[in-house]
Amino acid sequence: MKNKVNIFYFLFICSTIQLVAQDIALYQQFNGRYDYTAIGNTMNTEENGLLGACTILTSSSASLNLSSDQNIVAAYLYWAGSGDGDFNITLNDIEVTAERTFSDALDTDRVFFAAFADVTSIITTLGNTDYTISNFDLTGAISPYCPSGTNFGGWAITIIYGDENLPLNQLNVYDGLQSVPTFLSITLDNLNVLDNEDAKIGFVAWEGDNGIAVNEQLTINGSVISNFPLNPANNAFNGTNSFTGASDLYNMDIDVYNIQNNINIGDTSATISLTSGQDFVMINNVITVLNSQLPDATITIEDYIVNCGDNTIEVFYTVYNINSTAVLPANTPIAFYYNNNLIGQNITQNDIAIDANESNSVLLTLPADADTNVIITGIVDDNGTMAGIITETNEDNNEISFEVELLVIPEIIVLPTIIGCNEGFESSTYNLFEALESIEYNEDDVTFFKALEDLESNSNAILIPYDYHNSFNPETIYVRLASPPCYEIFQFNLSIENCPPYIPQGFSPNNDTHNDWFNIQGLYDIFTEHELQIYNRYGILIYKGDNSKPWYGKINRGLNNKGNTVPVGTYYYILNLNDPNYKSFMGWVYVNY
Repeated sequence: MKNKVNIFYFLFICSTIQLVAQDIALYQQFNGRYDYTAIGNTMNTEENGLLGACTILTSSSASLNLSSDQNIVAAYLYWAGSGDGDFNITLNDIEVTAERTFSDALDTDRVFFAAFADVTSIITTLGNTDYTISNFDLTGAISPYCPSGTNFGGWAITIIYGDENLPLNQLNVYDGLQSVPTFLSITLDNLNVLDNEDAKIGFVAWEGDNGIAVNEQLTINGSVISNFPLNPANNAFNGTNSFTGASDLYNMDIDVYNIQNNINIGDTSATISLTSGQDFVMINNVITVLNSQLPDATITIEDYIVNCGDNTIEVFYTVYNINSTAVLPANTPIAFYYNNNLIGQNITQNDIAIDANESNSVLLTLPADADTNVIITGIVDDNGTMAGIITETNEDNNEISFEVELLVIPEIIVLPTIIGCNEGFESSTYNLFEALESIEYNEDDVTFFKALEDLESNSNAILIPYDYHNSFNPETIYVRLASPPCYEIFQFNLSIENCPPYIPQGFSPNNDTHNDWFNIQGLYDIFTEHELQIYNRYGILIYKGDNSKPWYGKINRGLNNKGNTVPVGTYYYILNLNDPNYKSFMGWVYVNY
């Protein structure tokens, strides 16, 4: 989990001039079988001073000699000097431009600069060879600095390399530009000390003088550190290179100190203090190398799925253990937040090896009142309270935020009712597409449902919408119209009405199973209260029927002919539907055999 990184420093100088400086802060961290070396050289021809020569070189060289087991991972070039700065130089005739710059000052007349460039590709390509910095020209800038002995220029390359023979280390590169006299304190955070054996700290510093050792002292966590005889306790910054043993790096230092007795297992920070009564020293680069076997959990979001009108999101993520020196254990917790409220959790399923990863997904449920566009934060190594349970090499890279756009369904649009003729028992046949006459659509994009819940889940669709028989009267039908990335919803009602019956002009009751009865279509089981009267040509009522008694051509009225089939002829009918919407139907029907 995250620990806030704070870099504190205190700078006091016997001057009222407001100085400009940049705090030393973590620039890059490497976790694995890593260590480093450094090369560089001064541009001064001799140590500066009141009686020194006011000259400076425009080029100088140094050699890199790594073993065959040491593979370059990164190389950082720092250069510095008096004046406002020369930020375009060459390294082995390759042009290099400053990517970052730093500045400091003693007073308004004595300002200093430092610059940084990542030269990994150059060093990796050229490998072990002599490296020459050239076109680094301060000849026109140093004159005002010479009378006070503050004229200088120099460069250094820190080379981080991997070696399988090394222990698992945490290597931190810090940089900035902070100066002293009289007192300078720098707190280096983001450390994880699991084993202090062979722990070391290195510096790239500018303008240290071998001949000035007035109250000069370098401490770490309150203990004085030294590297006698190269860097005595009272003159730490004195123009030396700890890697080569050189003592002629006039007015610059590339120093390394063993600090295994000055830092404790469990420490997460270290405080460096420098005092000086006279020597003006500028710290530009600090590197710590500590034995550390820790995982480093990070998380990325690969994709997510949202459904229309649904506040539940499926998020696909990957947990990595890349910048690490140990396995990330199974059951490492993962938490997801919206507006700082926990909305979902998961855990890693397996141990994640160094440089490996694990992918998974989680369902997150947003509150009903969530905005359409929401920012979700995922944090690995978070137990749901924004607190972690795993100690990591880097506690500041566990979190990722990503935006999710919810798919909001528009309001339901109500379409006109489809009216069907009653085919009996309040049932009718419908072509459901008739309800969509007022909208534009492709039939392939339309699905009909009996229930809104089925529409939302896209299940139990009506299979034959062209020939649909209603289940209720009235019945509501729901329409899902695809409208990527979501869909639209319509609804309409199916209604039944009794349509006018169709009365045939004749029939033949001869028992041939064809047209054997007076089949008035749209009558039976629809107008269930109807009454049918049949009269012969003399106006005598010979038959009376209802919903349960269709006319098959037989007589059911009178004394003599009851039960007999009527003879061929024309008969008069009166059909009373007993429906307030319809008058009685009257006419002639012809009976033949």
